[in-house]
Amino acid sequence: MTTTAGVLLAAGAGSRYGMPKVLAAQGEWLKSAVSALHRGGCDDVVVVLGAAVVDVPAPARAVVAEDWSTGLSASLRTGLTAVDADYAVVLTVDTPDIGAAVVARVLAAARRSASGLARAHYADSPGHPVVLARRHWAPLLERLRGDEGARPFLAQRDDVVAVQCEDLATGSDIDIR
Repeated sequence: MTTTAGVLLAAGAGSRYGMPKVLAAQGEWLKSAVSALHRGGCDDVVVVLGAAVVDVPAPARAVVAEDWSTGLSASLRTGLTAVDADYAVVLTVDTPDIGAAVVARVLAAARRSASGLARAHYADSPGHPVVLARRHWAPLLERLRGDEGARPFLAQRDDVVAVQCEDLATGSDIDIR
C-alpha cells in the first residue's frame, strides 16, 4: 500500500497580489486547496505557511517555513521534509480552481508511471499539481535555490508524465487582484 502526502505551498507574501494569498477570499482558497488534496487521495496534508500564519482547516496540519522570504525553494524544502510518504502532491494556494479530480488524475498517472513523476498540463502548459515519488525528493532538495521550485529539476527530465487536465480546470495561478 502506498501513501501520499499533499504539500500545499502557501508561505509567500503575495507582493503582486497585495497580500499573502493564504488569506485570499477570506481563506476560501486555502480551504479549497486542502479539500482538493485530501479528497484527491492525499493521506496527509501539510500547509506550508510563512508570511502569514493562520489556522488551517482539518484534516491539514501547518508547518512554517521560517526562511520563506528567501523564495519558493524554502517553502518546498519545508514541505517535503515535513512529510513521510511514498508520493508528494505539490500544489500552490493561488490555483483555486484545481479540485480533487485534478489531484486524483495526476496522482494516478504518477503511480502508474515508471518514473513516479507527473505534472498537470493545461492547454499544453505545465502547471500544478506536481507529483513526486519519494526517490526524487533528495535530488530535488539538493538543487533547490532561491525563488525556484521543482521546475528546473523537472525540466531536466524526459520521464515526467504530462497529464492533460484542461477539461477539469484552467490551472491558472492568480497573481493580481
